[in-house]
Amino acid sequence: MRIFDDLALPRLCAGVDEVGRGPLAGPVVAGAVVLDARRPISGLKDSKRLTALQRARLAAEIKQQALAWALGWADVAEIDRVNILRASHLAMQRAVAALGVEPDIILVDGNLLPAFDRPAVAVVKGDTRVPEISAGAIIAKVDRDLEMIELDSCFPGYGFARNKGYPTAEHREALGRLGPCPLHRSSFAPVRDALNVTPAHESFLSRAPS
Repeated sequence: MRIFDDLALPRLCAGVDEVGRGPLAGPVVAGAVVLDARRPISGLKDSKRLTALQRARLAAEIKQQALAWALGWADVAEIDRVNILRASHLAMQRAVAALGVEPDIILVDGNLLPAFDRPAVAVVKGDTRVPEISAGAIIAKVDRDLEMIELDSCFPGYGFARNKGYPTAEHREALGRLGPCPLHRSSFAPVRDALNVTPAHESFLSRAPS
């Protein structure tokens, strides 16, 4: 279902969404996509309602058939410095800036807008209502998941390959037992608590991926 069905959308419409606001560890990643009406992609929906295989298939199709796509990242240091909301907006701004085309309008999932240099609209539940936003979320989710799987070998013991940094029971138990590693967001309460009570954290904080 397309939002604003009764309106004539500008020729180039970019959809933007982010993934990774909720995890205790890892970056926040945004995807921006301009779809090509001549090459429709079926099956676009909220990325959380897709299996990993479905997301991977759609991400490959989006990258092949969209008029433009790009990813923007904000790392853990930025999240801790400016807070997760501002870091999410920073990732969105970077994704749009990297598109290589200048969209006439930007549709953003949610009810808050980053600052852009062109018209933008916040769309509540946009990842289920706007195909461009769904596509942005899908490519962001796939790339962030792959990043966390790769980083699992650099920081073993937390289950990052399985939990992707989200606060699962497994992850929280490991955080209490091992203390935080450099991927953890020290501005998040469970990580702060682990820093205060776990003496083992110092060796993990000094270990960075090569």
